[in-house]
Amino acid sequence: MVQTIFSDTIVALSTPSGAGALAVVRLSGPAAVAITAAVFSKKSLTKAAGHTLHYGTLRDPASAEIIDEVVVALYRAPRSFTREDVVEISCHGSDYVVRQVLALLLRHGARLAEAGEFTKRAFLNGALDLAQAEAVADLIAADSALSHKVALNQLRGGFSQELRDLRARLVKFAALLELELDFGEEDVEFADRTGLARLLDEGRGVVAALLHSFELGNVIKNGITAVIAGRPNAGKSTLLNALLREERAIVSAIPGTTRDFIEDEVSIDGLRFRFVDTAGLRDNPADEVEAIGVQRTRQRVRQAALLLYLFDLSEITPAEVRAEIRELTAGLDLPVLAVGNKTDLATAETLRAFEHAFNSASTASPDSTALAPLVLLAAGQNQGLEALQAALVAQVRGSALENTASATIVTNVRHARALETAAAHLAAVQAGLDTGRGTELLAADLRHALAALGEITGEISSEDLLTSIFTQFCIGK
Repeated sequence: MVQTIFSDTIVALSTPSGAGALAVVRLSGPAAVAITAAVFSKKSLTKAAGHTLHYGTLRDPASAEIIDEVVVALYRAPRSFTREDVVEISCHGSDYVVRQVLALLLRHGARLAEAGEFTKRAFLNGALDLAQAEAVADLIAADSALSHKVALNQLRGGFSQELRDLRARLVKFAALLELELDFGEEDVEFADRTGLARLLDEGRGVVAALLHSFELGNVIKNGITAVIAGRPNAGKSTLLNALLREERAIVSAIPGTTRDFIEDEVSIDGLRFRFVDTAGLRDNPADEVEAIGVQRTRQRVRQAALLLYLFDLSEITPAEVRAEIRELTAGLDLPVLAVGNKTDLATAETLRAFEHAFNSASTASPDSTALAPLVLLAAGQNQGLEALQAALVAQVRGSALENTASATIVTNVRHARALETAAAHLAAVQAGLDTGRGTELLAADLRHALAALGEITGEISSEDLLTSIFTQFCIGK
């Protein structure tokens, strides 16, 4: 991408607002160094080399008032985040000081940056493609080890390179098909149909794998909604508190205490789980409010990514647990953990009965649809929580996450929609080859597929698309 020349210089606070030890004010643009030098104690800044630090004071020339003692980091174009001259001023983190510094720089010719404008300039200047630029926002928002790794992989260009390689190969065939159209009257074929079919098969496989990864990517980025359901007084609120390590939900021996959802998040082994405590399930609720809570529980289960079916080991049989899980998940493709609670009150015979029923059941059993991994614990005594956490991660992780750090994982809805469009048009090209469709139709579908892939990395983009993406960034980034 050819570098875009911007005539203005932008400035913004790049650290979170609010009092702190330090704040960083960033400038980018052709006058970034000159504007800073005009208010900085060391006038030699204009001649300084890039990637250097300079200690001094910021002073208002009009009043000779010293604003703050600062450290100025200088980055010369094109070796900077935006590929423009960039200055980062580290000042004290007082809201007052930051306001004074920004006002001083604005008076000397800078303008306030819009949301995401620094990253937008990096994209327009060719430092990042669009997928990498979006990964910057994902990296800032990452709140688990796994989401951090995936965002960092995308920022380093792993996803983009995979798309560029595929697109480059498709472009060659597209060019040959276009050439055939120019010589349409001579009935010649420049594009080898066998080679095109082989490339289409490979390309569709790459796109299908990326689309398949989106389900996992969405989980990594947005977390796993795990609903805790079961009969009243099974210990659902106690389990939620134990998982969160805080008294988040009211715990009572009175059945039906929880009438609505209580939910919160916790990170386990790099995965973010949102646990939802729900109203107890029973056929005859005590009142209308509890009945509404039970109905909402069933609705919430249908929206979940994972179900923890919690039961009191001393109040239910293995057959009843399987029947209740089967009834609650009917018609749903939903991973389930059967969680037996209150092991401290259960007899050894009861524990053996549950372990035998769940661990030795045949997959050919009529009840196989209701079988689920069994975890035994005592939530009130914080016993067995490690086993539950391991089972939770195993339900989500499987083999799909084994190589997440290096694998290409799609986490962005926009990317997934573009891949769906590309997949549809590549399939149309394949169908056209199989049925002998004319070159003009093949070329048109291939162009649409290339356009969809190009939208992901920004090789094909519109101002509306860029505005939609970068306005979601924070100001200063």
